[in-house]
Amino acid sequence: MGSGARDSIRPMDAAHDAALLHTVSDGVATVVISHPAKRNAMTAAMWRALPELLATLAADPAVRVLVLTGAGPTFCAGADISSLTGDEDPQALAVAAEEALAAFPKPTLAAIRGFCVGGGSQLAAACDLRFAEEGASFGVTPAKLGIVYPASSTRRLVRLVGPAAAKYLLFSAELVDAERALRTGFLEELLPAGRLDERVARFTRVLASRSRLTQAAAKEFADGRTDRDGHWRAQAAASGDTAEGVAAFLERRPPVFRWPTAD
Repeated sequence: MGSGARDSIRPMDAAHDAALLHTVSDGVATVVISHPAKRNAMTAAMWRALPELLATLAADPAVRVLVLTGAGPTFCAGADISSLTGDEDPQALAVAAEEALAAFPKPTLAAIRGFCVGGGSQLAAACDLRFAEEGASFGVTPAKLGIVYPASSTRRLVRLVGPAAAKYLLFSAELVDAERALRTGFLEELLPAGRLDERVARFTRVLASRSRLTQAAAKEFADGRTDRDGHWRAQAAASGDTAEGVAAFLERRPPVFRWPTAD
């Protein structure tokens, strides 16, 4: 682990050997879905805990980028239905976690191996970017169980892959391979076996070196949450980041961006 690394483990359901693990190293927070007995299916406790963990990482000025991945050879096989109690709404838990991930204020990237199915696909879709390794499989499976897929999750899927591809996944509940996921736009990059970690590490270093101001504004605009062009222009002027970026380019040196100045 690189310099500045901090490790933390948050066990969520010791009885089922299920946990959300996270580390912070060189500006990159990595959250690992770990439930090996159930191919990293999310327990109710894990769904409940993810928003709180994300809020903690979002408030940490050392965190510049967040990576979500699964332990071992699988990303996430969905929800562990056996972990739910009678009074819990599994869909509400999943949607709350998905929305917290989508609202994370810094760049997010899903690093995917193996199965990315059901709730796993919801979490991956809520990230800004998705990189996968050859051999990964993807599926949106509520039609197998007679579940109404949430409207917010459906709209997010449609924005990623288009109406026809979203309907194919939702109507059939069939798994598709990584090559098809790349063609439809669910994935940004598909890596050969054994190359995913290297590529994610290299790309997140790039993201961590870029302007947080640009990233924050671009994420807000791209996600359609607000139209605050004037606000972000004022932020740029107050921070001096635009002038610094131009000067650094002309002087052929790395820029030293200062936004947000409170850090």
